[in-house]
Amino acid sequence: MCGSLPLGFLSLPLFVDSPITWVITIFWIWMLVDAIRRGEWLWVFFIIIGSVLSAVFYFFLVYRAMPSATQGFELPGAQDRRRIKELQAQIHHLDKAHHHFQLGDIYFQKGKLKDAEKCYRAALEREPDDINTRAHLGQCLLRLNRPTEARPLLSAVVAENPKHEYGYSMMALAETLTALKETDAALELWKQVTAAHTYARAKVQLAEIYLAKNQRDLALKEVKEVLEDDQYAPAFQRKRERVWVRRAKSLQRKM
Repeated sequence: MCGSLPLGFLSLPLFVDSPITWVITIFWIWMLVDAIRRGEWLWVFFIIIGSVLSAVFYFFLVYRAMPSATQGFELPGAQDRRRIKELQAQIHHLDKAHHHFQLGDIYFQKGKLKDAEKCYRAALEREPDDINTRAHLGQCLLRLNRPTEARPLLSAVVAENPKHEYGYSMMALAETLTALKETDAALELWKQVTAAHTYARAKVQLAEIYLAKNQRDLALKEVKEVLEDDQYAPAFQRKRERVWVRRAKSLQRKM
């Protein structure tokens, strides 16, 4: 029995019972559900109207744009396969700490956190005092839901250099303390970060703590600043911080 599967302006004749039809249908549903989960409502509309063709565009333009495991939690580092091969070769021949560290950063950005942890630990075996490796290992452990292990690493880094990596290490420590239910200590760190930077990541999480403490005016102030900054931010920054902007909008609705 022959049917027709819409592909936007195209139409692809397929057998209804064909395995290809089922694969395409599952892919379409997968992309639709992901768009709904991310709050990409314009894409939801296009995927429904344009069917599989829009789902394919969504996959390449949105779904693959940022690894979900670390979305909104950036670290420096390249992500291409060629660089991974280069670093693996350098590690094989030279076995330098900074090569392990750089490979760890790439894995972190790609959401391969266990591989990243192995690389960071290998780097620390070779240079135990390196502040960048300790900081990134701490962030990696935090994303692996192991805040107890992350805390001593990040605490030591922030004590050594509160401005390390432009406040990113302090933000990771604040998130660690929040995960450990040490809200008051986290609050003080978020205040320090937002006093020096305009990171949406910091302002949103500070607002969440304020709201939990029923300090709605203070929470609303932080949320409004995030949404106002987003209006004038360059495209690359809006893409990078969209997860935090969505959380800000969600908080605003609660208030």
